[in-house]
Amino acid sequence: MERAEIIAKGKVQGVGFRNYVYINAIDLDLKGYTFNLKNGNVLTLVEGEKEIIEKLIKFIKKGNTLSIVEEVDVTWNSPTGEYHDFIVKK
Repeated sequence: MERAEIIAKGKVQGVGFRNYVYINAIDLDLKGYTFNLKNGNVLTLVEGEKEIIEKLIKFIKKGNTLSIVEEVDVTWNSPTGEYHDFIVKK
């Protein structure tokens, strides 16, 4: 198990990006959340198998049809096991 903090930068707010991340994370059975940051970026904190998280990172880098993902930063950490599902934080 791994934990990744993923920050997507670019045109990622107001375009359905968090819902896109949510759908893909649920499909991959990952746990955690996605959240709009005040600076216009989107933070996704996720726990699961590294190979599965890397699949989500590919989806995030691609973005949905309305987003323009310019950069994705990933920080890997040890999992805490505190998440039991995946949610969109408001």
